[in-house]
Amino acid sequence: MRVDNTAAGLSILAACTTDVKQWYMQNGLQLNPDKSEALFMGTATQLRAVSSLKSVSVADVDLLVADSVRVLGVTLDRRLTFDNHTSAIVRSCNYHARAIRHIRHLLTLALAQMLACSLILSRIDYCNSALHGAPSSTIRKLQRVQNNAARIVLQTPRRSDVNSLLQTLHWLPVEKRINYKLAVLTFKTQQTSSPQYLNRHILLRTSARNTRSSSVPLMCMPFRRTSFARRSFSTAAPLTWNSLPPAILFCNSLSTFKSRLKTHLFSTAFC
Repeated sequence: MRVDNTAAGLSILAACTTDVKQWYMQNGLQLNPDKSEALFMGTATQLRAVSSLKSVSVADVDLLVADSVRVLGVTLDRRLTFDNHTSAIVRSCNYHARAIRHIRHLLTLALAQMLACSLILSRIDYCNSALHGAPSSTIRKLQRVQNNAARIVLQTPRRSDVNSLLQTLHWLPVEKRINYKLAVLTFKTQQTSSPQYLNRHILLRTSARNTRSSSVPLMCMPFRRTSFARRSFSTAAPLTWNSLPPAILFCNSLSTFKSRLKTHLFSTAFC
């Protein structure tokens, strides 16, 4: 909704959810709006403008505005800093890291690496494409967890150089893993045109002149005024896609694209 006309946005929300509730009742279903949560997300200026709104009407029920909500295991906050989300990931990963450290002397290198990937890196990678453009402090939290896991697997001191360890294990740093996930998602969306709610946000760039760059499948970069808006998929996907070399952009199969993409990100991370 627009900050200068919050009443109109909230009335549309109330009317739409009321219609959904009526449809449920007509089809013998029960809607529990009490279990819903409301959250305002936007820039700092926008959030200050709606700070007086304490409740939202959803399906004839007034819901209190929360500071954060949890959706599919991801904790969303008002400014999308994902600070609470990363803190929860760090606690869970540190628990498993301590468990692996206790039994590391009983494990082979391959088995220790498998446990670290399944118990720690899988949590770091879950929905990590949403972290594109997140504050650097958020990324550093996850990077410290990965660094700790690498030292445990290779049984090195706590203050050993981590770049060489990640390179030995062939693990991409957290920021590169985010770019990898977003680039693969963009490739799938472009090749299959699904899901449509993402495909309609990306558009290949067209040029009236026949130049060298016109043959490269680059994407249109929409203009965004704020850094908050530049984190949307419509901007983050073209930004990540256009930064890749042509040898990767011209791939037709997903397996080849993933292989070349990881090689490229690995070389740029440890150049």
